Amino acid sequence: MIATGSDLSIMVRRGLLTFKPFRIFVLGIGFFSLCFLMTSLGGQFSAKRSGESPFTVRAEVLGGQESRGVLRKISDMLEVIMKRMDALSKLGNTTDAHRLDELSSALDSYCMSDIIQCVRRGECCKSMPSTNRMRSTNNYKIQPVGLVERIQAIAQNMSDMAVRVEQILQRSMAGNRVRDGALGQCEIPKDPHYPDCPSKMDWMRARWTSDPCYAFYGVDGSDCSFLIYLSEVEWFCPPLAWRNQTATPTWKPPPKRQAVFQFDIGTLLEQVGTGKESLSFMKRRIRRLAAQWASAARRLDDKLRNHWREQKRILVHVGFLTEESGDVFSPKVLKGGPLGEMVQWADIVTALHVLGHDLKISVSLKELHGFLGVPPGRGSCPLTGPLPFDLIYTDYHGLQQMKQHMGLSLRKHKCHIRVIDTFGTEPAYNHEEYATLHGYRTNWGYWNLHSQQYMTMFPHTPDNSFMGFVAEELNETERLNIQRNKVNNMAVVYGKEASMWKGKEKFLAILHRYMEIHGTVYYETQRPPEVPAFVKNHGLLPQQELQQLLRRAKLFIGFGFPYEGPAPLEAIANGCIFLQPKFNPPHSSLNHEFFRGKPTSREVSSQHPYAEQYVGRPHVITVDFNNSEAFDATIREIMKINVEPFLPYEYTCEGMLERVHAYVQNQDFCSPDDPFPPVNTSRSWLGSSPSPFTLLPNSSVLMWASNTSSYTSWPPLSALRLLASLEDQSCVSACQSAGLICEPAFYRFINIKEAFSALDFQCEGLESEMNHLYPAFSAEHAECGLQQDALLFSCAGSSAKHQRLCPCRDYRIGQVALCRDCL
Repeated sequence: MIATGSDLSIMVRRGLLTFKPFRIFVLGIGFFSLCFLMTSLGGQFSAKRSGESPFTVRAEVLGGQESRGVLRKISDMLEVIMKRMDALSKLGNTTDAHRLDELSSALDSYCMSDIIQCVRRGECCKSMPSTNRMRSTNNYKIQPVGLVERIQAIAQNMSDMAVRVEQILQRSMAGNRVRDGALGQCEIPKDPHYPDCPSKMDWMRARWTSDPCYAFYGVDGSDCSFLIYLSEVEWFCPPLAWRNQTATPTWKPPPKRQAVFQFDIGTLLEQVGTGKESLSFMKRRIRRLAAQWASAARRLDDKLRNHWREQKRILVHVGFLTEESGDVFSPKVLKGGPLGEMVQWADIVTALHVLGHDLKISVSLKELHGFLGVPPGRGSCPLTGPLPFDLIYTDYHGLQQMKQHMGLSLRKHKCHIRVIDTFGTEPAYNHEEYATLHGYRTNWGYWNLHSQQYMTMFPHTPDNSFMGFVAEELNETERLNIQRNKVNNMAVVYGKEASMWKGKEKFLAILHRYMEIHGTVYYETQRPPEVPAFVKNHGLLPQQELQQLLRRAKLFIGFGFPYEGPAPLEAIANGCIFLQPKFNPPHSSLNHEFFRGKPTSREVSSQHPYAEQYVGRPHVITVDFNNSEAFDATIREIMKINVEPFLPYEYTCEGMLERVHAYVQNQDFCSPDDPFPPVNTSRSWLGSSPSPFTLLPNSSVLMWASNTSSYTSWPPLSALRLLASLEDQSCVSACQSAGLICEPAFYRFINIKEAFSALDFQCEGLESEMNHLYPAFSAEHAECGLQQDALLFSCAGSSAKHQRLCPCRDYRIGQVALCRDCL
């Protein structure tokens, strides 16, 4: 007993002299208490089994002389740890101090709390019998569960700690070798090509512990580790000459594979997942339309027989359905909430799957991290490997989540992203610097993407790409049944929420004179008081029952909200006339709360502008609901009209497959455009013509001259039509007036002084600046303005002082997104 106490005294003194951290001193006190307790009890641990740690104990407490042997083993192990810690105590720089802190913290958590609490509460002694009693009973065995379990845990943790000490010591010595070998090589390089390196080094010194991802990449607090990280993981510092640059293998893109149409939706349904009512809704829709998708794929396959289609690796991250974004949609699916976004996402994933692409679907941050290979931490560090996807489809919520968790990698990989954006994002709102300086900054937008990376539900913003969705098509038998079963005096109201019915009594009373009115307003127990008594309310209907209701009804009437949803097209496809209110003045972010904060200045002239402009009479009638006489006359007109079911081709399964195929195979925002006009070529790019433009026969519109040098472009330059807008007219409107569509991809070909000459503008001055209206001509000053920043090429926007140069194109009937030669 005295010898053992002497050994422990020597160990404690050695610990106090060797260790700088105060916590290690406390550890010595703790182990002294443990050894004293065990000795006073006279217990022992049974012999360890083969392969066990020196600190692994058996749950038996015996009397006998062997307890001192066990303490001797503990003393020997602590001696080993002391020697290793002695080496650590000699380390002197800030990095090593950090490691000592790390170790002492580990020691505390591993050992002290259990020992000290046990002794302070006296629980250790209470659970044990007296020493004399144990010694007087030769074969007495007891299972003091509380104490034994505590000692087992402490002993195992001490074993783990010994391993960890060894690891820290090895890392420290390796770090010393690196520092010894790279002495003077970890100074901050002064390279004009990397001007941010010094400031980033200062930031790393102060903040490297703010995110665990830095330690994940090997940062340990030393300048060498900072430089390695900033030169090899990020790109703010130059490559280090003393590093083995050949260690990083050269990445080779995977071989290209041909996409093959897929007709089985089983794997897609598995990927969509479960656990949310929104996902269940999407899966029901996918199942219901599966046969139509398969039939459409076969027809498109016949069209594309001679086209080789590349299979793309595609990630779909539905950000608005993640728990982290709040997911306000899922709980409302069965309570009359909006379904338009889920309709579109279900159709997007189905189209991509059917087209034969390698698809992954994410509806949580955990899934997003796994698919992208995000390093652990808070998102401060970039991805180091190549992006494992060719395309990423997401929404604004998902885009924000990727910014938070991809770090600088988002800037590097954002050309692969496509943002599903219901109402559209105009270039003036998308350009962060310009939006901030000129009052276009909103809670959305400002991502500095190419404007065509935003994809809309309807083709209302030509600056963006039109993604769309699908409505169910009717077969010939269904069309005949609709014609036989239509009820001439039956109307269905577009409005599932009771709040939409407030203030609508006046024109509903007029409608009630001529028609039986049906509603599909959600309610739980009592009929909503906002719904008039003469309305037959069916409650919220499943999709198939709603379809049957629409197939019997003559009229589908909107109240002005929701804007631009899928329901009006579904009603028209089922043989209804859609009656909607006209907005005067048009609704926009300037005068209406719903649009305020959205990244667009678009003016909405009716509840559903697409239906008004692209479908029109007799299927769609737009009228001022505040004019009772006009409303009454319109109802009487509708009673006399007979229409057949109608669905625009672009909203059929085949139309969407065709459009998505064209986007996936042709849109490329990652490869830089060749400069135009070509540099250092004098005027040779014009060929034999003095201008790259020539007049279309019998027209004032210009086209790309056939004898001008050809350039790679999608859409092809053969579709380009150049014209000038009127003053205070946008290019959207100017192109529409000519029966064309504004095409932002052509802006770089008309942003030249030759375009002004071709349109007979006499430029007394020529300037270049960041202005979303440029290129444009100012008649007041006879000045021509060229666009300085390609991200600001914009079909939207007008000025009373400017005539804008507008790049228009033709389009296919029923497929406004594609030109005639675009497939």
